Amino acid sequence: MGSLFFFYSLVCFVLLSQNFSSSLVQHLCSPNEAFSLVQFKQQFSASFAKTSWNESRDCCTWDGVTCDMLTGYVIGLDLHLTNLSGSIHPNSSLFQLRHLQTLNFAYNNLSGPIPYSIGNLTQTRELNFGYNHFTGHIPSTISKLKHLTLLDLSSNSLGGEIPDVFSNLQELVNLYLSYNSFIGPFPSSIVRLASLESLDLSINSLSGPLPSNVSILQKLVDLDFSHNSLNGTIPSWMFSLPSLYMVELHHNLFNGLSDELKLNPTLGRLDLSHNQLSGPVLRSLQNLTNLVNLDLSSNNITVDEAIPIAFPSLEVLQLSSCELKDLPHFLRNLKTLRALNLSNNKIRGQIPNWFSNRRWDSLFHLNLSHNSLSGHIDLSHYYSLVSLDLKFNFLEGPLPSAICNMSFLNLLDLSRNNFSNSIPSCLGNMTQLTVLDLRRNNFSGSLPPLCTQITSLATSILNGYQLMTTIILNGNRFEGRVPVSWLNCVGLEVLDIGNNAITDTFPASLGTLEELQVLVLKSNKFHGPISTKLKFGFPKLRILDLSHNEFSDSLPAEVFRNFKAMIKDDTNKGEIRYMKRFDSFFDVYEDSVRLVVKGNEIELERITTIMTTIDLSSNHFEGVIPKALKDLGSLWLLNLSHNNLRGDIPMELGRLNMLEALDLSWNRLTGKIPRELTRMNFLAFLNLSQNLLVGPIPRGLQFNTFDNDSYGGNLDLCGPPLTKQCGTSDLSLVPQPLESEGEDEAYFFSGFTWESVVIGYSFGLVVGTVVCSVMLKAVKPKWFVEFFEGLIPHKKRRPTKRAQRRQT
Repeated sequence: MGSLFFFYSLVCFVLLSQNFSSSLVQHLCSPNEAFSLVQFKQQFSASFAKTSWNESRDCCTWDGVTCDMLTGYVIGLDLHLTNLSGSIHPNSSLFQLRHLQTLNFAYNNLSGPIPYSIGNLTQTRELNFGYNHFTGHIPSTISKLKHLTLLDLSSNSLGGEIPDVFSNLQELVNLYLSYNSFIGPFPSSIVRLASLESLDLSINSLSGPLPSNVSILQKLVDLDFSHNSLNGTIPSWMFSLPSLYMVELHHNLFNGLSDELKLNPTLGRLDLSHNQLSGPVLRSLQNLTNLVNLDLSSNNITVDEAIPIAFPSLEVLQLSSCELKDLPHFLRNLKTLRALNLSNNKIRGQIPNWFSNRRWDSLFHLNLSHNSLSGHIDLSHYYSLVSLDLKFNFLEGPLPSAICNMSFLNLLDLSRNNFSNSIPSCLGNMTQLTVLDLRRNNFSGSLPPLCTQITSLATSILNGYQLMTTIILNGNRFEGRVPVSWLNCVGLEVLDIGNNAITDTFPASLGTLEELQVLVLKSNKFHGPISTKLKFGFPKLRILDLSHNEFSDSLPAEVFRNFKAMIKDDTNKGEIRYMKRFDSFFDVYEDSVRLVVKGNEIELERITTIMTTIDLSSNHFEGVIPKALKDLGSLWLLNLSHNNLRGDIPMELGRLNMLEALDLSWNRLTGKIPRELTRMNFLAFLNLSQNLLVGPIPRGLQFNTFDNDSYGGNLDLCGPPLTKQCGTSDLSLVPQPLESEGEDEAYFFSGFTWESVVIGYSFGLVVGTVVCSVMLKAVKPKWFVEFFEGLIPHKKRRPTKRAQRRQT
């Protein structure tokens, strides 16, 4: 009996298996839905990136398509990052897929309004249209999608008021509307979503107060209303919801906290920075015992030292730009602090002992910059620091040797203080150091021997990315030579040692630093030629400033041919980014440099990654301007002024289409101003003054905007904007020296116009005739003959150029 039952069960199992298999074959992708998908693909065929969408195959096997395994209906369509562009028509076949549960079009180039037909997809649970270019309003038909758990419309160009269409979406868990242009009051229907856990309305233009009484959002965990124009007081429900962990209200217009503040102990992250809060805000928040991250920066808060404030779990505290006048005493009670930012306040005087002498075992990031701190600083208890920022204070004395104990230090910014004496050599052994900024102090002695080991400044890789690195020692009293150890800093991108007393030849060996983008050696005592005998690379160099030194000799053309990063590259056209060095809990170190831009010395607080400049001014360079400069098509600024450059201005410079400033003043340039220079469409500053240029000034485009100052000191230039009119004589008829004549003779004659030659010749003829007549009447005709015989040279070989140069 048992065997018969087993056999019967086995037969049933086989039959059921066959029926199940046949059902799988029968329930493939619905022909109607397959047809709808094909039609949708044809609408975007020019940009559609899914090659597997072939009509001969089952649509359930297509990339991005998910089907129900029993019914064969399409329940998921994931086309994010597929290069979709254009608009979605309201009658699109997309809206015939009535069984869709997930629809993801994120990270494409879709534009136009969101079709009202979206309401037809009533089974949809996840709708993601984020990171596109949709415009217009949120369609009211969204309210029909009652099963939505995720709605992401962030990073589009949607506008108008946020409609009250969310009341029906009671299953909604995540709502993201950030990075749009929504205006008007806070939508009241949102606060009635009982299932909501994440709500992001940041970076819009919402205005007015928040609702005063909200109790339904019991599951809300993350809330971000930052970067709007919300005002009034912050209501108490912001701190009393039982699940709330993160509240981001920064960059609004809130002016206070509710008097009936009921604090929520689960709150871990609170950012109220960049508002209009005032008074004892910290005291109002002191019962947030689980708070880990608190940011009250850019408010006008006060600290009541009479009331103890603990925050037993606090790890990150930011109180920058809060008008604080002293270091808050409650800091002594913060045992778990990892990052402290008190920058840009009015804290003055010496750092108190209770702050300096305390053991900061867990403190990794300390920023006291932009205050008025003075005196010496004790760093013996900060050995765990990863970043230390003390710039813009009045701290003085030598750099404490205790800094050598900070083995984890990544960033050290002591710029714009009064530190003095030499730099401890141990900086070269700090294996994690990535940013060193000591500019504008009174440090002296030799340049520090950095990168003496294989350090982070040398070849550091963090999480697969090479660390960006910077050395800035500008504006001190360093002397001597560039240390050889710096050649180990192979990851270095910015090197600025300008405005010191360094005596050295050009450090061509730094050309082996293939990542170097900014090199500033200005205002030192560098001398000699720019040597090309050593290995000269600098393939990524974009900013070169050698001005105000004693460099000499000619400008080697091969030097400029190596500047590959200055050659025009259309792949980065229009892309403007900034050089950022270091990202900590609250700081991003951005490289800055002081350059002469369009005739004025300015501080560039941020360096764009497309800026390219060459400043070789105020040296002793001679010879001609290399034509190889024409290849630097991305060059913005070129300054060769105050040198001894000779010859013509190369017409090839007219190919520098991106050039905005050109300064060739105070040289010995001759010839005409090439008409080809008028092709430089972006040229906003031009200085050709104090040269020996001749002829009419070219007119056209940007040249019509320059005034007299651009041409002063060239006595033989004529035409607008100068008052001197050009004559009728053809300047092209000026006799040119033969090729066999010396270079110095060519330079000498090129400074004279035809008119000056004629006048000089005529004047000399008259004077010579008078002198001759007098001499013929004088006594001792033999002496007269011998005198003139001595003036007439005997026929001899012309000296070489080198001999001529030696004689002069």
